[in-house]
Amino acid sequence: METIYILWLRQIKKYLRSKSRIIGSLGQPVLFMLALGYGLGPIFAKAGQGNYLEFLVPGIICMSIVFTAIFSGLEIIWDRQFGFLKEMLVAPVSRLEIMVGRSLGGATVASIQGLIVLALSFLIGFRIGNLWHLLVAIIFMFMISLLFTLLGTGIACLLKDYNAFQLIVNFLIMPLVFLSGAFFPLDDLPKIFLKVISFNPLTYGVDALRGTLSGLGHFALWNDFSILFIIIIVFTFISSYLFSKIEA
Repeated sequence: METIYILWLRQIKKYLRSKSRIIGSLGQPVLFMLALGYGLGPIFAKAGQGNYLEFLVPGIICMSIVFTAIFSGLEIIWDRQFGFLKEMLVAPVSRLEIMVGRSLGGATVASIQGLIVLALSFLIGFRIGNLWHLLVAIIFMFMISLLFTLLGTGIACLLKDYNAFQLIVNFLIMPLVFLSGAFFPLDDLPKIFLKVISFNPLTYGVDALRGTLSGLGHFALWNDFSILFIIIIVFTFISSYLFSKIEA
């Protein structure tokens, strides 16, 4: 447990020390909120769909979380190249503890990122219907963060080149984000799109945050929670196995 705590704390300290990283990672979500929220807002309202900003912000928060979480796996490749990973692997601790500590740290960092984006959304007019729902939203933020941190860890265990990691992750993230309902409602979509979207784990994360923060969820919250929880368990086993086979 001590190893898990140390690695978890190390990830958080690295993030908090890097002010340029924090500021830089906020550029894209703020741009999306301003450009899409105010640019498409009037069209969304004329179509009878209500306030687009309330609909959009949970999706932008998820997008920010996913980018931060999945790219935390890149640190495994950096640690491998600079020898730090080898030092950890030869230490008298289990690889499972190392993987869990890193994953919890990455998930916490991504959750903090999501909370910062949420705080910034208040400045441009977003409001939460029920403040008690914020606590539930934070739980879902952490679940989304953990899921994609585990995914990033699994991918990083299979690669040694950080350029390849970035290419694969960018190729993977954009379809996941755009086919999650982050930017458009799921009602009245063609059946083939609904089937594709239903197999996307991010769909349930976006829907859960939208349901808790804006009250505009498409699925039941219990359904979102159950699916995310099951996928996290599956990804934990897969990432643990891949990390156990990694060579420094």
